[in-house]
Amino acid sequence: MKTAIAILNYNGKSWLEKFLPQVTAYSGNAEIYVIDNQSTDDSVLFLQHLYPQVKIVINKENFGFAKGYNEGLRTIEADIYCLLNSDVEVTENWTTPILDLFEKHPEIAAVQPKILSYTHRDSFEFAGAAGGLMDNLGYPYCRGRIFDHIEKDHGQYDDICEIFWASGCALFIRSEIFREQNGFDERYFAHQEEIDLCWRIINSGKKIYYTYQSKVYHVGGGTLNKNNPQKTYLNFRNNLTTLLKNLPFPKLLWLIFFRLCLDGAAGIYFGIKMGFPHLWAVVRAHFGFYAMAPETWRRRGNVQTEKYDQAKWLVFKNYLK
Repeated sequence: MKTAIAILNYNGKSWLEKFLPQVTAYSGNAEIYVIDNQSTDDSVLFLQHLYPQVKIVINKENFGFAKGYNEGLRTIEADIYCLLNSDVEVTENWTTPILDLFEKHPEIAAVQPKILSYTHRDSFEFAGAAGGLMDNLGYPYCRGRIFDHIEKDHGQYDDICEIFWASGCALFIRSEIFREQNGFDERYFAHQEEIDLCWRIINSGKKIYYTYQSKVYHVGGGTLNKNNPQKTYLNFRNNLTTLLKNLPFPKLLWLIFFRLCLDGAAGIYFGIKMGFPHLWAVVRAHFGFYAMAPETWRRRGNVQTEKYDQAKWLVFKNYLK
């Protein structure tokens, strides 16, 4: 099973210096690619001089996360793609348990490893933790993280189970599935595009999995700090867009209306806690969502209430274990 590890890079030479040695040492026979979003530092020269075994794909401009990967992966031939953030430390034999799952279970489309914090190594990391879920109001959360509360890793999620979404910071996915789904929705630019992709995969009848047998450490915030209002804007806009695109119709109308009200309250809270730019980011996010809504509705595709309910129930049972 041919595997390609693809690291999206934009002015991330310092991350490549720090974490690429482990990727090259611990990834077995996987081919390693760096997809560069027109960096203005000397990332590409660094790779060319010190890592000739790493293949470089140079995008025409900084396309962001979603389009950056879509463009770069078009040139990469493999059975399995691993989309890996540049600020992730991998561990020895980290790819083996995941590739074994793909080999044994053809219904599995995507897998994520256990994601721990690089700075607090006994704790889960915010972006993915032990696998992503979605609550009944359409807010994403993870096993090991609810809102801003991060759990310590005591082995409570040492299992192999179905999840609702896999984190984009270390996402293994079958290349044929990625292509069938037309990759990420490029309108997202960054943030929550992996949730949308995973939801579309579930609607197609495939499964998303987590395995504790593979472990990585994620710095987090390496490209866009959580205190940046632009991150608030993207998270709110893209979350609403994901709901409109993928939520079964009977649940859609009341939930979207209720979420718009809740987001208004959240914006006021953010304004008080984090300053006016974050309040304004929530307002802008709603107008961005409205502007995208007609095209989002056109892209709804094969939304299936039964598959959605089954997946929600199964991953919730796994969370309660």
